[in-house]
Amino acid sequence: MSAPKPPLRLLRGRHVHESIVQRATACTADRSILTKRATRHTFRHSFATHLLEEGYDIRTVQELLGHNDVKTTMIYTHVLNRGGKSVRSPVDSP
Repeated sequence: MSAPKPPLRLLRGRHVHESIVQRATACTADRSILTKRATRHTFRHSFATHLLEEGYDIRTVQELLGHNDVKTTMIYTHVLNRGGKSVRSPVDSP
């Protein structure tokens, strides 16, 4: 006879259990007027894209997302095709 499984913990140290995030995301998406599918990955992708749009270094984003290879992080740059608009003049800075 195997040992009984420990009870499911909602928190792992300071981290929320992934099933809680999945459930909350699904419930929120169901109650919203979103027409596209929303998942945990949607938030992760949005987070990375916004950081890159704000000018954060690709290596910083790589570290925050926990990617081992920068090529994985480079996937998020495909939505940043802004041409010359990505170059900011120091005069335009606040």
